[in-house]
Formats: sequence, C-alpha cells, structure tokens
Amino acid sequence: MKVLLMHPKDDFKVDRELPPQSDDLVEDLGLSRLFATMAGGDKLVHAVAKAAVLSPLADPDEIIWRQRAFADCSAHPELAQDLFSLATEAIEAHKKLTFWGVNRSPESLLYVSVQALEMFLGYLASVRRLAEAHDHEMVSPAFSRLRAMLLSELDDAYLDLARSHLNELKLTGGLEMSSQLGRANKATGYVLHRATSRGFRERLANRGQAGYSFTVGDRDDNEMRALAELVGRGINIAANATAQSVDHILGFFNALRTELAFYIGCLNLQAALWANGEPTCTPLPLPAAVPGVHAEGLYDPCLSLAIGGRTVGNDVRAEGKTLVVVTGANRGGKSTFLRSAGLAQLMMQCGMPVAASSYAAGVCPAVFTHFKRNEDPAMEGGKLDEELARMSVTVSRITPGCLLLCNEPFGSTNEREGSDIGRQVFLSLSSANVKVIVVTHLFDLAESLYNRALGHALFLRAPRQATAQPFKLVEGPPEPTAYGEDVYERVFGVRPADVVRAADAVRASSNGRSGWA
Repeated sequence: MKVLLMHPKDDFKVDRELPPQSDDLVEDLGLSRLFATMAGGDKLVHAVAKAAVLSPLADPDEIIWRQRAFADCSAHPELAQDLFSLATEAIEAHKKLTFWGVNRSPESLLYVSVQALEMFLGYLASVRRLAEAHDHEMVSPAFSRLRAMLLSELDDAYLDLARSHLNELKLTGGLEMSSQLGRANKATGYVLHRATSRGFRERLANRGQAGYSFTVGDRDDNEMRALAELVGRGINIAANATAQSVDHILGFFNALRTELAFYIGCLNLQAALWANGEPTCTPLPLPAAVPGVHAEGLYDPCLSLAIGGRTVGNDVRAEGKTLVVVTGANRGGKSTFLRSAGLAQLMMQCGMPVAASSYAAGVCPAVFTHFKRNEDPAMEGGKLDEELARMSVTVSRITPGCLLLCNEPFGSTNEREGSDIGRQVFLSLSSANVKVIVVTHLFDLAESLYNRALGHALFLRAPRQATAQPFKLVEGPPEPTAYGEDVYERVFGVRPADVVRAADAVRASSNGRSGWA
C-alpha cells in the first residue's frame, strides 16, 4: 500500500541526500527559523520540512499535487492531525511490542508477528473509519486516491478474513506439517498444514487404529532441541511471511506519518504567519521555460517570525526577466527582499503556501546563494580569494534555468575591480539562461548593466527610510548614493549636515574671538 500524498508516483523519503548547496541556503535565507516554526517541537516534522524545502520539485504538475493535498488539510486540519496521530500511535505500539527484541527462532518470530498484525489490523480499521467519516470532504487527487484504496482494500470482509488467518497462525489447535525424504533420508520440503479439528465421533472411530508416535523424555534436552528444530522447519515459511507482512504494514504507517508531517508543518507555519497578520497564498508554478516572477506583497516570513509582527511586502513585476539588480539606500530592505525572493521560490517548489498576497514564477532546477562570509580564520587567503573560490564552485554546479541570489558580491575589493568581475560573471550567467537576483552597492556595476539597456533585466531601488514607504522597493535606475547620512542620523541622532553647520559656526566664532584678541 502506497500513501502518495506528496507525489503522484513515489513515497517521500525523509533520509534523501540533500543538494550540496543546502547548508548555504539554510544560513543565507534563515531557514532554521522556518523549520523550527513548522516543526513545533516535533523532530520528525522538522526533518521532513528540511528535506522537502531543500529538495524542490521541478514539475508544475507535481507541485500542484501537493498544493491540492494541502488545501484539503487546511480545510480540515483535524482530519490531518487525527491521521497523523493514528499513524504515530501504531508505530509506537509496534516499538513497545518488539522492545525486548525477537530471538532467532521461527516460533518466536511467528508469535510476535501475529501479535503485531493483530494490533495493526485495529489501527488500519481506525484509519479506514476516518476515511469513511470524511468521505466527501477530501477532494484532492492525493487524498481521494488514499481514501479509495483504504475503502476498497480494507473492507470488513478482508479484515475478518485476516483475523481468522491470524487465529489459525496462533497454532492453538496443534501443529500439522508434512515433509518428504530427500538424499540420505533427510527430511525436505516441509509444509505447514491448516490444523484439522476432529470431533468426538471421529476420534472414537479411529480409536485403536495403528499409528506412529514418540514421547520426549522429561529431561532429555537433546530430544527437546531436535523437536524444536523440527517445529521451526515446519513454521519457518509462515513465520517469514507474517514478518514480511508486518514490515509492509509498518512501512505504510511510516510513510503515512512522514508525508502527513509535511502538511502538519505547513499548517503550523501558516497559523504562525496568520497570527502575525501576514498573508499567505497558493502560488502559481509556471513551466521552467517561462522566466521571471510576478508577486504582490512578497515578504520575508523568517523576519516576520523573528519580530512577531507584520513586515513590509514588495510588489515585483519581473515577467520575462532573468536579471534583477537591486540598489539603493543602506538598510532599505534590499537583503530582506533578496531572502524573500529565495524563500518564495523554495516554498512554491515544495508545494507550500508562499509568504505573499499572490505569487507566480517559473520553476527552476535549483536555487543557489552567494552571500558575504567572514574572513578565513586560517588566513590562507583574502576575502576576495575566498569569494571567488565560492563563486567558482557555484558556477561549476549551476545549470540553465537555476536561480542565483547574490548579496553584495565582490565588495571585498575596490569598486572598479569588483564591478569588472561582477559584469563578467552576471552577463555570462544571464546569457546561459541562469536567473540572477543581485543586491549591490557597486554603482559602477549597476550603472554599466543599466546602460546596456538589457531587455531581460529589471532594476529595483531601495528608497531612503525618510520616505513615505520605507523598505518598499521601486523600479528605477541605480543612484550613485546609498544615503549613508541616514545611517549616521539613526546612530548618532543628528543629521550630518547639522553637524557640519555646527562645526562651521564654532570655527567662525573661534576665528572672531581670535581676531578681537
């Protein structure tokens, strides 16, 4: 039985190998806070959230499969939680049943497996009853398929038959088996037969007939071991078959719990953002051949979770654009916007709701980041050497259609050299159909790209904090100033121009006194 709640063809593997750039994504985009909020203290939900977000889907149809399944969970969160709890209880009950382990004998394996199957049948019946109770509520293809499978394969007739077989496998009526003689008169071809119960008349009629029997001595350990070995050979096939059935059903409950954990995490995140007054939306995933993004109210969910309140969202109309250059004032929201763009792409491509009022973008094979790093503590190279080495690794891994997010690249050298390196890198990547969003303070770089009048480029500018809409990016050409005086005023509580005027007044006064003296 396959669950298929997160993918139309395959079960989700939480222990999958993550892309090599995963650590950079977690650090640069602040994903640790996102995962912690989704988990709500549950280790499995945390692991599933991390694996899903860092392994984005590249097929819009597969993304929509998850989106529609989450829509069911969002409309009926109690059902998702009940199913998750049932799967968890079944797995924990199995752990308790096998806590002391199973010895290697077929008898022990058969005994524990029969107990486990009886326990699992009860939980399967509960899962089926939940599906019946919500028959017309879960309308997504994922939950509709799961419900249909549960109702057709786990009906009352099947469960009653399974219980009947398990009662026979308890061997309470004795053990009947047969074998054949093989080479050297050794027994072979052991077959376990269904026990036949004889009535009183049949036993009376057969009384006195010739037969063969043996009796094991009370303290004959060798004969007892031989008899146990004989019994083990007879039930070995049945013991292995029941153990495989246990593994199969346990695998179903593990998959059910794992895939529901993703949707539980999405519900936790959505509730936390709604509590902060933030909007979420179901994004529109477009084919990879469609470049650009259209977003309204795009914000950084991790920032909202950190401050516990609403943040400023941005509207982005970059349809058909593969290069977005962001310049402007210091602390004007440029890096926050960059993180929000990367988070939205990852969230969309793993089937989650996106932190925006509306969002549509083409899917990409992978997302990469290139943010500033601390200086190498080993002092084996300068900051520029370290940055170029990281960019070289990224370029070797990146493929057409991927998204690269750069935050103040090549700022570790002078503006002329940094701008020259940046032009070569970004124009080459853009010509290779790599989507690039770059935040830069290098005016020479931004201006030279703007003057090329690239049809596939969009230029955004962060306004001064003194404007009516701080942190709201606007479309426009790069400016040669980052408004450092705003930072000065925020730190020292006075504008630089006022300081200059006060200094001039002091000098003038001083000069006047000197002349009088």
